[in-house]
Amino acid sequence: MKVIGVADSDSYLKWGASLLERMPADWHRRLLILRTPALPSRSQVAAALAGTRFTDPTHLDLADVTTLIQQERPDVVLVALRGPVVRVVVRAILAAGEPRPVMLSGLPGISVPETLNAIYYRSQADLLVLHSRREVRSFRGLAERLGVRQRFVLASLPFLSAAPVDAGAGTDIVFAAQAIVPRTRADRESVLDGLLATARAQPDRRVVLKLRGRAGEAQTHHERHPYDTMLAERADVPPNLVVSTGPMSEALRAAGALVTVSSTAAIEAAAAGVPVLAIDDFGVRARLINVVFEGSGLLGPLSDAALGRFRTAPRAWLEDNYFHDRAEEDWLPALREAIVLRDAGRLPVRPQFRGRLGGGLRRSWDRKIALGPYDRSWDGRLALAVGYPLREAVRAMRRAQARVRRREGV
Repeated sequence: MKVIGVADSDSYLKWGASLLERMPADWHRRLLILRTPALPSRSQVAAALAGTRFTDPTHLDLADVTTLIQQERPDVVLVALRGPVVRVVVRAILAAGEPRPVMLSGLPGISVPETLNAIYYRSQADLLVLHSRREVRSFRGLAERLGVRQRFVLASLPFLSAAPVDAGAGTDIVFAAQAIVPRTRADRESVLDGLLATARAQPDRRVVLKLRGRAGEAQTHHERHPYDTMLAERADVPPNLVVSTGPMSEALRAAGALVTVSSTAAIEAAAAGVPVLAIDDFGVRARLINVVFEGSGLLGPLSDAALGRFRTAPRAWLEDNYFHDRAEEDWLPALREAIVLRDAGRLPVRPQFRGRLGGGLRRSWDRKIALGPYDRSWDGRLALAVGYPLREAVRAMRRAQARVRRREGV
């Protein structure tokens, strides 16, 4: 069995490599990095691939990916990409001709609450991987409400520790940073205030500001206010407050506790037996990606870190959220089943959900938006020139319609 994985940002690269690792040992697996604006740096690639067999993936443009698929005819393509890029790559795969591969996609971390965009961009994937009973239940419900026929399959988060470390063996207090949570500079400054207070209150422990990338390095989401830049502007930073961009698995081996707003690192920590504090200083809501922690017992104020108050989740929450029995997982049997259907010519192409109007110009627009400067086509430039004014006109019309509805009390 031949499998090609295509990834772009650091988080999708980590997820994609780890999921490829969990495929049968006799399957031939190859990992590629697609050139997009979220292209990870060399150090981010090394951190994302730590602990896997992959060391130096080839970087390719979209046209190269299409050519490779035409030449190698893989049985499966793992589309480990951000949503807008998934849609573009799936179209390229389908354009590469028959027999087409099975297209497996998914989300690399906490995916609660379910979102329309996650389904929208991946609607043509044959299988969509999720990582908890709760996620599968929520996404199936949303798909039914939208009238989308999609197959959601269950897998454990592939990079969770298979053998938990000795809880309490480490002493570091690790803060798992996120690019867009919290979003404002004021909120991010308050996080730094809390970390500085923790470092001063516990001078015998390292407080590790664990980043996905340094300022200027691309991430899955654009970071407007990098923590390392803001920290460099602070005076009197305690020597035990340090910055790290290494692998999360390495940070957890030295950790006695993990603090975050809503990073998937909280799940990794729980798997490794490390106590967690999911801070609720900014509230608990979908935009903060932390509603998943309701009922977990992990939520609390950042001030608790300075007091050494960390938490563990109850079994019922764990079983519904990322710690189900692995015997329940169906992603690999579903993938084998899809390969059999593909070989028999009975694997239909799923229809795209929305976004079909506009024909070739719309497809060029989608490609240009997803690939940015890595799309050098003339039709991409044309779509951009035409699309931006058109999009603004549509948005203006919708705003006007909304104002009319408000005035009419609709």
